[in-house]
Amino acid sequence: MLNIRKTRLMTKLAIYEQGPGKQDIRLSKYYKSDYVRLQILKTILSVTVGYLLVLTLVGLYKSEYLIAQAVNLDYRAIGMTVLVIYVVLLTVYTVGAIIGYSIKYDLSRGKLAKYFRMLKVMRRFYRDEESGEAAGNEEANHD
Repeated sequence: MLNIRKTRLMTKLAIYEQGPGKQDIRLSKYYKSDYVRLQILKTILSVTVGYLLVLTLVGLYKSEYLIAQAVNLDYRAIGMTVLVIYVVLLTVYTVGAIIGYSIKYDLSRGKLAKYFRMLKVMRRFYRDEESGEAAGNEEANHD
């Protein structure tokens, strides 16, 4: 006989596992600090590559001016400006990554807690079915 509650619960679990739960389950393999550190490393790498690409594009755009003024440029000031902008960008993005990925991890843990509660209910359904079948088999053997 079909159990409607069990079917609904199984459907909810399957939808969660196939949809948003995929990433939540993947995140559950990490400690929060490890996950946030990994994301910070990715962020630092992305900011660095992006900044180098922007610097290259600006350098190519201003190449005529740079070549014409190569002797007169204050390279120390340019270098300091480039470095300060990089450090500020890196700091802003790193702090944003720490906050954002910490929140994402915490929200994921909340969803997983609900998922695990539903799994516990599902286990109870199966345990009740097994105990009911075992009782039915014992009655059949006694007759």
